[in-house]
Amino acid sequence: MTTLDLVDAQQRDIVASFPTFDPAHGDLKDFRRDLVEGTTALLQSASVDFEERTIPGPDGAPDVRVILFRPSKTSGTTPAILYVHGGGMIAGTPDMQAGLLSQRAAETGALIVSVDYRLAPETPFPGGLEDVYAALVWLHDHAGELGVDPDRIMVMGDSGGGCLAAATALLARDRGKIKLRAQLLIYPMLDLRTGGADAPSDDPRTGEFLWTRAQNQHAWAAVRGDLTADDAGFGYLSPAFMNDLSGLPATFILTGALDLFRDEDVTYAHRLWQAAVPTELVVYANAVHGFDLLPSALAQRVRHDVVEAVRRLL
Repeated sequence: MTTLDLVDAQQRDIVASFPTFDPAHGDLKDFRRDLVEGTTALLQSASVDFEERTIPGPDGAPDVRVILFRPSKTSGTTPAILYVHGGGMIAGTPDMQAGLLSQRAAETGALIVSVDYRLAPETPFPGGLEDVYAALVWLHDHAGELGVDPDRIMVMGDSGGGCLAAATALLARDRGKIKLRAQLLIYPMLDLRTGGADAPSDDPRTGEFLWTRAQNQHAWAAVRGDLTADDAGFGYLSPAFMNDLSGLPATFILTGALDLFRDEDVTYAHRLWQAAVPTELVVYANAVHGFDLLPSALAQRVRHDVVEAVRRLL
């Protein structure tokens, strides 16, 4: 079926022309290149300057590259956002979103640190997650040097980065070293069953464009590696499987009504409410995966909503 007539009218043409990755026949290197080049052009990221650091990685692992976007000059300390880029955890770079993150730092008054985590399948779980957590520890421990209030740090991520942001919040809760102020999850990828035969729900009106069922199953297989469902870390791989969501920080989740991840995102919000976690959920009509990056009034609205949510949460 085609759901193109349901897509936001201003985004319809670009959505129809946007290339997708067919894991059965496509080349992952080509997908990675196309994603970075396309997002960079869309967000005008190539013209944006940022600060680059190399920080200690997880024990026994390589150092981690992070890029920093500073807000306009402010007096005193600022809040901070640890940002995790999308790409299904198999593609993407923090640089490709520089145009958006630079603007977001200016609008929120927060220092944004975006993580260049290792990708699957070269580095399956938990490599990428531990890279993100290492960046959180560095940000917290160097708060004074960076001019950051260590009590006002949040994690944010989109798509596969939303999964890693949610998992980082779970790790921070369970390891007890850092108390996050909030998490903001943008159409997060949370349930590895989505797109497969055992998916809890499967609305055919979702997932036709930009991120499909086949892509999702391919990406999850790459990230999961050999991890079995009875492994103690399974809930950090796929947060939908974490039994206990209590004690997590205040949460804002947004997704699209046509996004493949819609139902798992709504379910996760419902479970957070049941765990007494202060949670806001917004589902945008006529919105496909990645809709906030596509020029339109809809994208302007969601970007405004994200900025306002960050201000409230921090």
